[in-house]
Amino acid sequence: MMTLFTTLISFLSGGLPRLLDFFQDKQDKRHEIALAQLQMQQQLELQKAGFASQERVEEIRTEQLQIQTAGQERVALYQHDIEIGKGASQWVINARAMVRPFITYGMFFLLVFIDVAGVWYAYTHGVEFKEMLNMIWDDDTQTIWASIVSFWFGTQAFKK
Repeated sequence: MMTLFTTLISFLSGGLPRLLDFFQDKQDKRHEIALAQLQMQQQLELQKAGFASQERVEEIRTEQLQIQTAGQERVALYQHDIEIGKGASQWVINARAMVRPFITYGMFFLLVFIDVAGVWYAYTHGVEFKEMLNMIWDDDTQTIWASIVSFWFGTQAFKK
């Protein structure tokens, strides 16, 4: 039961950044629309009254620039990451791209090595297969392995 629970949580946590970006973008757009409507109402009221407050117009422009800057900050961070990679050698770029797959493959090969060594040890010492299997593939091992694999595939699924 714990394995299924951690698998589901790991899979969903792979898409958590994408989900948070979606809600943040939705909230930002709603805020921008509300701000634009308020600005239009204010300008219409000022025009009806015959006033045109230059100071308030400058404040509105400043607020708009702040909103645009906040949205462009994320784009600038992604662009910065791309720019860092441009000057690097192909080997460094490939090494940066292989961090998560390397950890996943490393955990897989470590698991295989430990399991093969455990099976060999149990076989040579006369341990029954069922008992050996329960010792090697226990609940903790299942939980760790399911978390790693589901996080990896969850991240890949949510990228699309």
